Amino acid sequence: MIDTVAKPKTRTEVKTERPRLHKVILVNDDYTPREFVVTVLKAEFHMTEDQAYKVMITAHQRGVCVVAVFTKDVAETKATRATEAGRAKGYPLLFTTEPEE
Repeated sequence: MIDTVAKPKTRTEVKTERPRLHKVILVNDDYTPREFVVTVLKAEFHMTEDQAYKVMITAHQRGVCVVAVFTKDVAETKATRATEAGRAKGYPLLFTTEPEE
């Protein structure tokens, strides 16, 4: 006679976490023309004229404004490209990123 031992099957469930999101933040400065900021927001973040103007004015009045929220790689790429657009024209335009709480 053969003894068989039945082992209970265990399943390991793999949970994938959503990637942590990062905010792209426009930092106000007193030198970059408002029209240029609106142009960059429209080009890099695909905003309408009205949306871009509101973001620019909010940053102007409060010092900073959250532009959009993306995954870390996308946020960093967009912030870098938008900042470099300002640097290419000689403006101190600055976009930063930070993790969303």
